[in-house]
This record gives sequence, structure tokens and C-alpha cells, in this order.
Amino acid sequence: MNRRQLLAAATAAALPLPALAASRTQWKVRGSEGFDALCFLAPLSGKPLYTPYYKAELEAFRPSFPAAAQAALDRAQAAADAKSTLLAPSLCSLLSAAPDATLADVTRAVRDAETLVLPGYKASAYWDPESWDWLLAIRPDLLVVLDGLKTGGFAPFRQQLIGAKLEPRIAALSAKLAGLDVIAEDERLLGRRLDPGLEVILLWFSKPHGTRILGQRFLSHVDYPDNITVRIAAHEVMHPPFPMDGPTATAALAVLNADPLMARVLKEHDPNFGYNSMEGILNEDTVQALDQIVAERLGVAAPAAARWKSADGGMHILAAGLYGLLKADGYDQRGGNIEQWMAEAVKAGKLRPESLHTAAAGVLGVPADQLWGPKSA
Repeated sequence: MNRRQLLAAATAAALPLPALAASRTQWKVRGSEGFDALCFLAPLSGKPLYTPYYKAELEAFRPSFPAAAQAALDRAQAAADAKSTLLAPSLCSLLSAAPDATLADVTRAVRDAETLVLPGYKASAYWDPESWDWLLAIRPDLLVVLDGLKTGGFAPFRQQLIGAKLEPRIAALSAKLAGLDVIAEDERLLGRRLDPGLEVILLWFSKPHGTRILGQRFLSHVDYPDNITVRIAAHEVMHPPFPMDGPTATAALAVLNADPLMARVLKEHDPNFGYNSMEGILNEDTVQALDQIVAERLGVAAPAAARWKSADGGMHILAAGLYGLLKADGYDQRGGNIEQWMAEAVKAGKLRPESLHTAAAGVLGVPADQLWGPKSA
């Protein structure tokens, strides 16, 4: 998922934390050549969301990347565009059921997906038959692309970029994370237990994303500051905050779909950011509202107004509104069950425009009629 808003460096003051007998969170930090290879496909595709971050790397690598591999990548990217999905993050998520340490591991996972990927993926909460069929459809092109990375010398190329940084960064980040109990804070707001394990996988080609993969694992950048990595971790493990096919989500979506402002946001936002359905916006923005509270309590937050004014073109109005409503209700202090809170908020009319827009305007510091900048065509 796109997390450019998490690149803000400002830090807010922490609220007092409740006393904890022992940290619930069990951190693991590592790197992955395989996931870096998949993520490199995003800038190699030429998508403007990615190319500004990797101009020098593209200039250095493109001459050694075979033309046939580039053509195959162009076809795979077109298939992703047709599906309204982000190519590299989707591939990372799908293939994370298999070994990922090297480019060779990822290539084997694609070639033998039925045996190496399907069992774990199908058993996960992310199983989606359409996504599986999409992977199989692009497999011939994807194998050509991965072979092109090998031919182009991706492994030593990546090593030159990340090799000197990775191990020292793993050690420093592990020490920092040891004192931060993200799992306990997430559980306090979600109202359900989470697995205590959190795995951070540091990459070079992951910008501008922080991507959730199978399990409580996510991809981050080796150069992201500690605070950003903590915020990504707090965010990613809360997806989904409640079942997106359940009665609470259904009721909330009915209100949001009837909201002219939210309909405009869905229609007019840049689809390259993702969140191209109202369900996707509800899922993402509920988690953003919650992760802002977690980050504030852990002392790693960016200011809420600055975050949501700039993030993804300012589209996360729902996140700002939900955050304002949660804070006004004292949920940030007492915690609870977010699905129950959302169900009660729908019944009480808190998601209706007159309430939601006012709450968002209060957080963002703008008039309610100026929450969304783009105009209808």
C-alpha cells in the first residue's frame, strides 16, 4: 500500500503510556534481495510515482536490462493497470508466501507458484482468486523480467547500493524498536489480540511505499528514519481494522457512498495512489486514524493536520474526520473495539457529512467546504 505520508519527519509529543508489565511486541529486522528485485520493477516500469526516487539507479541499470525484459515488464505493468492494482506491491504480497532471500528464490516462486506460493497464499486472510489468476496470467512475462534482472546483474548492483548500510541499520533499528510496544497499542485500539511478532524487511527500492505482506511483516526502506518505520509497523498490522465484508463495513460504506464529497474524492483522486474503491478508502483511512493515535502515544507522530493535508494529494479526509471523532469521544485514551465503535458511529449519524466534514475540518484547520481541492470535470 502507498505510504508517502509516512515520510514526514516531524514528531509530536507523546501522551502518557499505561504501565506495561512486559512488551508484547517481538521484533525481527532483516533484508531481502528478492523483495528488492520485485520492488525495482516499479521504477523500471517508468511509472512517475516511482521514477523521481530512483533516477540515478535507473540511469545506471537500464543499459544492462535487456530490451525483451523491458517489453515483458511493460506488458505486466499494463495488466496491473487494467486491474487497477500496483504492480510491485501486489507481487510482493502474493509471493511472500514463498522464500524471498534472493532473486533466484523469487524466480523459483514464480516458476513453481502452484507448489511454493499457492498453499500459503490460499491459507492466508489475503486469498483472492482473481489476484491468483492475474499472477498466473502474467507469469510468462514475469519470468522474462526476472531473468532480465539476473542478466543485468541486479544482485551485485543492489549490493553496491545497500550492502554497507544494511547490517549496521538492522542493528541500530533493532535496538530502537526493542523499547516500543506497537502490538499492545494496536490491540488496545482494535479490541482484538494480534500475534506478537512483527517483522521489518529493509529494502532499497521500496520508496515511496511501506507495504504489508503476508503475516505481520512489512517492507520498509533502509534509509527511513526510525519514527517512520515505527509508524509503518503500527499501521500495517491493523489492516483490515474489521471485516470489510461484514455488517459494520457495509453500513459505513452505505453512508460514505451517499456522501457527495467522498464520492468526489474517490472519483477525482490520483489512482496511482491506490485506494480505488470506497471499501479501500474506508479500510485505509480507519487504520490511518488509529495509527495516528498510536504514533502520538509512542512519541513518533507527525502532526495530524500536516500529515493529511499533504498525503496522497490530500485525499484522506475520512482519516482526518475519524481521527477527530475518535479523539472527541475519548477513544484515544480509553481504547476499545473499533468495529463496535464504528457500528455505533454509523447509527449515531457521526459519519454523515454534517458530522464527518466538521470533524475533518477541525483537524485539518480548513473550512468544511474546502476539504477537497480538485474540482469535477
